[in-house]
Amino acid sequence: MFASKRLGKMKEHTPPGISIAKSDNLEEWQMDIKVLDNNPLYKDQTYRLKFSFSNKYPIEPPEVQFIELPVSSDTPRPIPMHPHIYSNGIICLDLLSSSGWSPVQTCESVCMSIQSMLTANSRNERPPGDSEFVAYNRRRIRDIPFVYEDDNV
Repeated sequence: MFASKRLGKMKEHTPPGISIAKSDNLEEWQMDIKVLDNNPLYKDQTYRLKFSFSNKYPIEPPEVQFIELPVSSDTPRPIPMHPHIYSNGIICLDLLSSSGWSPVQTCESVCMSIQSMLTANSRNERPPGDSEFVAYNRRRIRDIPFVYEDDNV
């Protein structure tokens, strides 16, 4: 019920650079986001985020991850290059963890936080250990014990 109300409000007004790409059900939504400044790393790019909601949302955070749509699709979407975004689209962001989440957060506020994270970045690189993480991690996103020690990106 809560997700249904949130979706209705969101469809009425989404923040600049954010649009609903897919919301066929209340368990998963897809959002497109753009970085609104002139950061050359992300200029003229649109990225796709997948939100997966459990039945405990909004008490429990949604799982949020970038997804790639191939160049051959009607709307290609790459995974952005960022020191806190793994090549499989998993985002290391305190806001998305159980300890950093607050039920007052919304999909819009999460998207705006990710826009801000991209805007502030100047490093065209993946997190340390990206290959190993992508190859061996089998945990759900909310169960990954990230260490949040680099907030300069």
